[in-house]
Amino acid sequence: MFTLPYRTLMHYKRWATNGLNAVVAENFGRIPADEQVLVRRLLDHIQIVDEIFSHNLEARPHDHQAPRSVELPSLEALAGKARPTADWYADYADALEPEKVDEVVAFSFSNGESARMTRGEMLLHVATHAAGHRGQVALLLQKNGIQPFPDRITDFLKAEDARPNRQAPLVEAAA
Repeated sequence: MFTLPYRTLMHYKRWATNGLNAVVAENFGRIPADEQVLVRRLLDHIQIVDEIFSHNLEARPHDHQAPRSVELPSLEALAGKARPTADWYADYADALEPEKVDEVVAFSFSNGESARMTRGEMLLHVATHAAGHRGQVALLLQKNGIQPFPDRITDFLKAEDARPNRQAPLVEAAA
């Protein structure tokens, strides 16, 4: 299995996570208190699921009894955990050997239910799971007149292509 799509996806997830956290931090005071709690709950849920699946990918048990924290962390604490977790996933995907992508790993969900997924499926899960909840946070931001982070994968790829060390030969699409 070719690993580039997984690497791209995890780097995109890191970029989108960091971008969202920056917008939320800058504008958190503009969000009503009850919706601040919703934003924190969504970010916490993303973080805990990311932590659970990082343990799964390393075939280590996790200690989470639910896909959320027992006590809701502060926004600062959530952002402080999200950055190194996102870095871990990008590093993991960069180091993932092609023959390991389809390797099946047995694990338990936070409710104790046994499950099996390939490493590639787990990476797809954390990426799509986070994207869905980032969209929910974006809706709360928009509802309060705040422009969310433009986290489309095309924006990420454009930003990545603009980096000096990412210049690649241009291939024109046939008409």
